[in-house]
Amino acid sequence: MRIPAKFSVEAYLSRQLKTREGGQGLRRYEELADHVRAALDREWDRADDLLKSSRLAREKGAIMGIERDAEDLRERIRMILTRENLLAEPYPSYYPSLTDALFSDLYGLSGIAPWAFGWTEEYRRSSSAKLIGDRLYCLIDGKTVLQPQRISQKRRGQLIHALLLASPRERKETGFHEVYLSSGIRVTIYSGERTKPGQDIIVFRKYLISRPDLASLAALGTFPPEAVPLFRAMCAIGFNVVFAGQVRSGKTTFLQAWQACEDPHLEGVAVATDPETRWDLLMPDVPLMQLVADGKQLSQIEKSLKRSDADYVILEEMRDAASYDLFLAITSLGTMRSKGTIHDSSALNIPYKMAAAIASAGGGSEDSLIARIFSNINYVFELCQLPGDRSQKRLTGIVEFGYDAAEDRVFARRICQRDPASDRWSWSSAMGRDKEAIAAPYPDQLEIMKKTLAALEKASPLKDGGPVYPAYYRGNRAEGKAAPND
Repeated sequence: MRIPAKFSVEAYLSRQLKTREGGQGLRRYEELADHVRAALDREWDRADDLLKSSRLAREKGAIMGIERDAEDLRERIRMILTRENLLAEPYPSYYPSLTDALFSDLYGLSGIAPWAFGWTEEYRRSSSAKLIGDRLYCLIDGKTVLQPQRISQKRRGQLIHALLLASPRERKETGFHEVYLSSGIRVTIYSGERTKPGQDIIVFRKYLISRPDLASLAALGTFPPEAVPLFRAMCAIGFNVVFAGQVRSGKTTFLQAWQACEDPHLEGVAVATDPETRWDLLMPDVPLMQLVADGKQLSQIEKSLKRSDADYVILEEMRDAASYDLFLAITSLGTMRSKGTIHDSSALNIPYKMAAAIASAGGGSEDSLIARIFSNINYVFELCQLPGDRSQKRLTGIVEFGYDAAEDRVFARRICQRDPASDRWSWSSAMGRDKEAIAAPYPDQLEIMKKTLAALEKASPLKDGGPVYPAYYRGNRAEGKAAPND
């Protein structure tokens, strides 16, 4: 490879800019790319229908990131270069070889390839990249950094065409697309009338941890290592949990790590609005059914899911009334071990947000819905990304939900809170009677949970964990029952 294993971003950018300023070598490379494409087109014209069908399938597979298909195309390019004595021709130095450069520009991810395949240490640690017009920006060490490569309008057009081949149902003229590659990279495309002329946008996101687990998240500083036994015990008991936070706060990664602790013999259903998490690859031995549905599609399968014999459900990216209602409907049936993610930075906002959306879409009493939400979601984990280094994720708090039917009150009790100034966590060992009742069939895990919380509280006590009685619930507004919000 031309790119060394370790180098500074500044030196890398400097070298690439010098390469671009040379001009002549890159112009020669553009001519070579057109020449190789023409040679491949001639091969296509000479092929019979059966060979064309086979090659088209391989090209689509290569675009989606299937390595055996990508290698087949690279080999065809390599044969053309060898046959015509072109292997010594210049190419952009952010590629490892001329063959890789031509494959990426003609069939693959073009100048995005070094980031997508992690050809440098910085790119391996980068979770997102944005192509805005011809400019490429990557998240490097928590900051958005302009990259040296420029992707011409012609190349961007080829890239969008290639990406849409991976999803035949996507129509180019709509101007908005979400595509998932087999490598797990999620691609969002804005083009045409949705953007200003020459400023089409392609956003790429990838997971940096291929198989998340709680210990690896603790090692990254997401939460203290001492909390790992607590979370494992909570998962073993089977509490219903929701992971909340802004975009790129680590919700899905935490969900995956939590699910990795789940009993592999239990049956689950994972419902997502898009196929972002490949549970079949993360946990191939777990009987976890994966459904992709959104909006009306969710409503159509709700009755079927209610009748299913699944031990738990996973609702990824809950963001509308249909997904909120489905999660609430299934957990209201008594289904435990259920998990979900939602875009909200505050646990106390979630019940009102969910209830208002459900009531607005399908009617019903907001207060009744709020009571059910506080009854059926046991714990909410709040997450964020650090403003100074967006590659760093943090657990900002854990909130216990509960409903007192005798008093007709909903409450929230904070058992964990992070201090942003010190980047340390404080804890409370308080636990509602209803949570102890849920955990009663698992006495060993309940004991671990209590002992771990007590030790965490002793080391760093939470001064005011609640409970808090949100004023948006009618029962909490009754005279003598209300308590101040936090």
